[in-house]
Amino acid sequence: MERLLSLLTASALMFSLCGCGNNANQPEPDQTVRADAALRGEETTVTKDTTVGEVIAIPALEDVGRLLFPVDRDVSDDMTLEEVSSSGVYVWYSHIQPDRTVEIVNDVIGRAQQGERVFFPIYSEEEMDADPSKRDTGLFFFRGEPGEKFAVVNAGGGFMYVGAMHDSFPHALELSRMGYNAFALIYRPDDPYTDLAQAVAYIYDHAHELQVDPEGYSLWGGSAGARMAAELGNGDALAQFGRPDIPQAAAVVMQYTGYTTASEKDAPTYACVGVNDGIANWRTMQSRLERLEALGVPTEFHAYEGLGHGFGLGTGTVAEGWIEDAAAFWRAQT
Repeated sequence: MERLLSLLTASALMFSLCGCGNNANQPEPDQTVRADAALRGEETTVTKDTTVGEVIAIPALEDVGRLLFPVDRDVSDDMTLEEVSSSGVYVWYSHIQPDRTVEIVNDVIGRAQQGERVFFPIYSEEEMDADPSKRDTGLFFFRGEPGEKFAVVNAGGGFMYVGAMHDSFPHALELSRMGYNAFALIYRPDDPYTDLAQAVAYIYDHAHELQVDPEGYSLWGGSAGARMAAELGNGDALAQFGRPDIPQAAAVVMQYTGYTTASEKDAPTYACVGVNDGIANWRTMQSRLERLEALGVPTEFHAYEGLGHGFGLGTGTVAEGWIEDAAAFWRAQT
């Protein structure tokens, strides 16, 4: 089996990944490139034959490499990136592409090796000590233009696991290439709404250090993650989590979920789904958006012929390019 093209030494990158909650005694997010984190000409790249264990062991990723993969699924360290890129691991998903997995992992590794902080815990050390499950949460940050608006992308997984490699990392990477600051949330499947509220609060509270615009943000999600986005996109939601000071999302972008609740306080909503989706019926989604429209909430809806559940970015399908449409919808709401 082909191994990593090269490995960094254990001392190649030593930057802090400590959490920064709302506690005043915690360190702020560090946006500087530290001298001891510079790559100095050495590179580590992965291929489809690289194993999960090899990725996790890359020093630049420190202890967060494991969160690139579903921690709530049985993912062997011996699986290659090609083998892990399947519906056997990412249950309920389709059109999973090993090349995209390799692209994402190399992007994260490359930025980390250059000294960029790629992951932010959303809970404090004290909170994580009190509840160790909170160590399996946090935000992978795909940076766009400094000062640009931010998006939080939530993968689905039936509230059984987090399918980020197919359902949020690709979206966040594409949004960053458009200039937006995109965060992919790794949440706890048994407490997803709390984690999303905490994530939004973390970004809002540290917008200056993160170099993001705290106003006009958007919430994205697929399947179960779309339910999270819709719930937290409601105008009353963040107040219920103790943060009435944070403004409502400017837009919610939803993929393939049968969420039916509709309120005049819901955020402007873009939705897309496959006509052949046996899990999230396209007519159910269309009906909800029609109800939102009747309540005066701006909406946009797309149903794609021949596609089933969990198509992600839809690369190589009739849905390809939908993310540009969704980003344009979001921008129009701001």
